Amino acid sequence: MTATLELAQALIARRSLTPDDAGCQEILIERLEKLGFVIERMRFGNVDNFWARRGGGSPVVVFAGHTDVVPSGPEEFWFSPPFEPTIRDGMLYGRGAADMKTSIAAFITAIEAFIKDHPAHDGSIALLITSDEEGVAVDGTVRVVDALQARGERLDYCIVGEPTSNKQVGDMIKNGRRGSLSGTLTIKGIQGHIAYPHLVKNPIHMAAPAITELAATIWDNGNEYFPPTSWQISNINGGTGATNVVPGTVEILFNFRFSTASTEQGLKDRLHAVLDKHNLTYDLEWELSGKPYLTPKGNLVAAISHAIEQSYGITPELSTTGGTSDGRFIADICPQVIEFGPLNATIHKLNECVGVADIEPLMMTYQRTLEILLAK
Repeated sequence: MTATLELAQALIARRSLTPDDAGCQEILIERLEKLGFVIERMRFGNVDNFWARRGGGSPVVVFAGHTDVVPSGPEEFWFSPPFEPTIRDGMLYGRGAADMKTSIAAFITAIEAFIKDHPAHDGSIALLITSDEEGVAVDGTVRVVDALQARGERLDYCIVGEPTSNKQVGDMIKNGRRGSLSGTLTIKGIQGHIAYPHLVKNPIHMAAPAITELAATIWDNGNEYFPPTSWQISNINGGTGATNVVPGTVEILFNFRFSTASTEQGLKDRLHAVLDKHNLTYDLEWELSGKPYLTPKGNLVAAISHAIEQSYGITPELSTTGGTSDGRFIADICPQVIEFGPLNATIHKLNECVGVADIEPLMMTYQRTLEILLAK
């Protein structure tokens, strides 16, 4: 039983369904205070967050993560109760094992080991921990970042402990994420009896040519790190339920997953231009849930790549695939943000798990990254 495994089990045992932290953060804070960290508890709404920092100089290396987890699903279909951490056949089972309580445990024990060896290290070590990542994410990391930004605090490097590994732990680092821009489009027509087409304007028919053009549009070609921007419809809703009534409106929900090769405003302008070209009458509400961010090859990528090679014996691939993460908020005040953590194969699934043999190398990866960036 290593210190990292023991701490991971203690965290998994807490039923911390978003936004309930269920006491996880107090476990972490108690250990960090013993190391000389200054703790700021930041509660916004019903969300617990904290910012912890040791040192006043630069560079500032931040570990970021979340203690909240998604619901377990039907507990009767788990091999063992989801909030009773269980080791079976070399795997640690429990909700949050991969996403991302094992990473948080490894943050803490890596920092403990590093400070033991380097009590007078250069720069500063910090942690940004939230309980609002799996939910709406409005009172979590984004609020902490706003508070840090308001007082002019600047970070240099940030490691987010998301489960990024694909086929084996260490094979993938996320050095950026695509942005997410959603729209609720309501196209207006004239409702009426289906037998009198000259008296109606069918908004579904009117929308079809514009949808065809939007689906065929090449928004950008991506770049070295990002695939091309994607526009996808997620829902279309229209009609009264009757078979003899032409609806007066049709509602279309869509989403852009966009790279740094495009901008939010540029995508909005181009989409409006297509709708206007087809002479549609419409309302359109936009929601930006995350801007794209990118960390090119540099000090942080080099440091953690070297640490992964030492700990796992493989060279990681850089990737920007997947959904959004809290890295999108931290990138506003930190020029180098990467994500690295366990396998993502079981996240949000029944019987979520991590390999016990992968846990200690994860801790050593974080520790060695600190040594490269901060050791004297």
